[in-house]
Amino acid sequence: MPRLKVQPDDTETFGQRMARMRQATGYSKRDLARETDISQRMIAYYEKQTQYPPTHLLPILAEVLGASADELLGIKKLNSDGKKKDMRLWRRFSQIEKLDAKEKRQILQLLDAFIEKEQLKRKIQSG
Repeated sequence: MPRLKVQPDDTETFGQRMARMRQATGYSKRDLARETDISQRMIAYYEKQTQYPPTHLLPILAEVLGASADELLGIKKLNSDGKKKDMRLWRRFSQIEKLDAKEKRQILQLLDAFIEKEQLKRKIQSG
């Protein structure tokens, strides 16, 4: 049976890749620390000082950053269509789903107001 060759991308360290993915998903270091329950100091360390990921935290980081562990490690190219989901926003949506019907309705009304305002602004700008 042929052996699988795992060749990480050598152009970027783990820390550089992690920082790029963090920024692409809209997280500050503080936000990522809060979402992963890892200190902000350790997030900064992983991004700047180490090229080797903390294996026990790799699944957590991958999930929060919306990537696979292979993508985070550089083994597999980042599956990107040019736009990365804002994982904080999606996490909030899952929290909203757990609210009661009245609270959901209030949040939807607020979101609808913002969306209508943005659509009106774009309509005015386009002509």
